[in-house]
Amino acid sequence: MHKMMITLIFVLILAGFSLFAGCSDVTEPTPPIYKTQLGEEEIRNSAFKTEFPLHYETYLRNNESEIMTEYGGSIPYNKHDNVHPLPEGYKYAQPYLKNLWLGYPFSYEYRAARGHTYAMKDILNIDRINRYDEKAGLPATCMNCKTAKMNVFLKENGGDDFWAKNFNEFREKVTLDDDTIGCANCHDPRNMELRLYSVPLKDYLATQGKDFKNLPRNEQRALVCGQCHVEYYFQDKSFGPAKKPVFPWTEGLDPEQIYTYYKTHGDNTAKGFEGNFADWTHPVSKTPMLKAQHPEYEMWSNGVHGAAGVTCADCHMSYVRLDGKKKISSHHWTSPLKDPDLKACRQCHTDKTPAFLKERVLFTQHKVWNQLLTAQDISVKAHEAIRLAAEYAGEKPADYEDKMIEARQWCRKGQFFWDYVSAENSVGFHNPAKAIDTLALSQQYSQKAVDAAMRATSFAIAAGIDGDIKTIVPPILHHSRELQMDPDHMKSHQWLQYLPVTPKAEKIWEGNKRIAQQ
Repeated sequence: MHKMMITLIFVLILAGFSLFAGCSDVTEPTPPIYKTQLGEEEIRNSAFKTEFPLHYETYLRNNESEIMTEYGGSIPYNKHDNVHPLPEGYKYAQPYLKNLWLGYPFSYEYRAARGHTYAMKDILNIDRINRYDEKAGLPATCMNCKTAKMNVFLKENGGDDFWAKNFNEFREKVTLDDDTIGCANCHDPRNMELRLYSVPLKDYLATQGKDFKNLPRNEQRALVCGQCHVEYYFQDKSFGPAKKPVFPWTEGLDPEQIYTYYKTHGDNTAKGFEGNFADWTHPVSKTPMLKAQHPEYEMWSNGVHGAAGVTCADCHMSYVRLDGKKKISSHHWTSPLKDPDLKACRQCHTDKTPAFLKERVLFTQHKVWNQLLTAQDISVKAHEAIRLAAEYAGEKPADYEDKMIEARQWCRKGQFFWDYVSAENSVGFHNPAKAIDTLALSQQYSQKAVDAAMRATSFAIAAGIDGDIKTIVPPILHHSRELQMDPDHMKSHQWLQYLPVTPKAEKIWEGNKRIAQQ
């Protein structure tokens, strides 16, 4: 009996070691191996249909444009319009977007994103790109996250010379469906291995001594999405090829680290901002500003799911079975909340009901959204305080100029931190702690801008910014390139008067077609 007991204990110990080994050793997923009839340079989405009909069927589901979740969806409503109902506006809109981006193309039009299949259609019709002039107002770089044809453009236009070219030069060189975001953005057509097409991401990995091909599979799965779902900027010419997109990650992926990076990577000459990078100067406060893009990758990277090894595809490309076949990853890149059963979430949270999981997501998003609107309002107040201080004609302290520089520095930082969360497409869910912390800092920085502007005038402007900011500075509901040609419109809001009236012009471009004669 004694020997049997010893044997049993020994077996249990071995089993325990085996169990612990199984828990600690995360097995790398092994993708299937393909050999297609496609060439390495194939970029047409339609070319993949014959080889992968089921995957292609799910890809076409990105065409849907009518399904909403609580905070977003695929209906391209104006993201500043909380006055009108869908499809023009929505209850969860930020009314001050046109104010905060005044003087920058984003102030003309900013809509909720639709599926990836609309990427080319939407950029060719968005008012941010000037369709009333031969020059687009933005560089060819804007094609970077819209089409796999980028690499063709680079080869045909001398490589780095491409980025600073006029966007409108390439309108007629793209098709709306075959050249939009699709298969070749992520896969090698010959064998469907994951690959990068993004030059800025390749450049960043090179600075870190990393080769995408040698990275763990899970890291690759995240980085193919991180080619575009990231913060980036268009490089100033003193630092390399002008307007080339660069990922500002060398200091780190958090907003404070990215903001620090921008302080030493630009050609700005404004006093107090020498050597800073700036996307534009706000016409009301005369502050050199930063426009955040869509830092989903950065937000996810050290959130609870990113830290646990859950990658983008696990949630946004959940497994499906079609025609009784084996399961495949859906290529309908969408929110897990659009599935009433929340199957993507319940792959891991097996003990929770869909109702419970949805409630937890919304709990986070409600909290983040409320703080986002507060941060937005204080940012507007900062610009207005600086405007009043800059135009103050009374007696000023000896360090007036220093205080005005300080106010603008805090204004720039506060708005960037607000925009970092605003532009990120999860309403904080990818990283709740980071989102709330970033918005708390934004509010503090913007309030410091207000305080510095008041001290610059010995608090003489205090009465001018006392009260509800929406009464002091109403949100700009309507503004576009066409409206900026109308002198009466430009008198309709106190802030619009800081912009020039532009000459009358007829529309030249409609999508990828010229509609006016040269």
